Amino acid sequence: MQTVKARENNGKTALLRAGRLMKPYLFILPILVFAVGFVYYPFFKTFLYSFSTVNVMGEITSFAGLDNYRYLFSRREFGAALSNTLRLTVMNVPLTMVFTLLLGRLLKEKRFPGGLFETLIAATMAVSMGSAALTFRVMLNPTVGWINSVFGIGIRWYEDRNTALYGILLLTVWMGIGFNFLLFLAAFRNVDRDVTDQARLDGAGAVRVFFSVELPLVSPTLLYAVCTNTILALMTSGPVMILTKGGPSRSTTTLIYLMYTTGYGSGNYAMAACVAAVTFLLTLAFTLAGLWADGNRGDAK
Repeated sequence: MQTVKARENNGKTALLRAGRLMKPYLFILPILVFAVGFVYYPFFKTFLYSFSTVNVMGEITSFAGLDNYRYLFSRREFGAALSNTLRLTVMNVPLTMVFTLLLGRLLKEKRFPGGLFETLIAATMAVSMGSAALTFRVMLNPTVGWINSVFGIGIRWYEDRNTALYGILLLTVWMGIGFNFLLFLAAFRNVDRDVTDQARLDGAGAVRVFFSVELPLVSPTLLYAVCTNTILALMTSGPVMILTKGGPSRSTTTLIYLMYTTGYGSGNYAMAACVAAVTFLLTLAFTLAGLWADGNRGDAK
């Protein structure tokens, strides 16, 4: 009898131990299901499409190997889209970082009316991309826009292939100000005041304190902001869809917009998957380069 009870107790103990071990995994099971269904499965299916022949119903009919990529790289549209995307990224990220870094540093001290400025700057986060794009279209209109009127210029921002990309750049930089400003504002306010005060007592000026003390201390935030803004810049498509439709003369066609028009516009899902794969690899390369640079900086210290 005692042996039976002992076995029952051992069984209950084993079940309780198994329950404790499984409990954390049960908590993360729902998000894993969503991640597999909406992230990992589409990701691997996209890469599979890029190496296959796909019909208009989205069904794989045969294996194409690298033929899809060879055809994609030979298209002028892809070259233009890649060039526009890289130019937009190279211009967008430094401009956004420098501008929001300076704003965050200038408003670091909690003084009146700093709170008002913080609210106004952060309010850009509450504006949707569609609303901002339509507002910029009116602002930069060559005839009724106030930008040309105030500065006395006659630039046809979104109608001229030489300036259309810069019009998209202005919008994307403006849209990124609010979030990045809050990141840097929090980072600068978390810098230990004793450290900066000691640097000033040692004779360092404001510029020296900024570059030698404060900027290194907020560098983790800067790295995060650079990586996220690079990803967003490489995936720019919303402003292009609303303002220019990739024109004039493909001067604003980006990789993601090319993917959209190739897949949903022409039904060429294999080519669209190739563009998506190239964009992912570019994004991964830029992110790894940023992490590598940050790692080398840390080793140098």
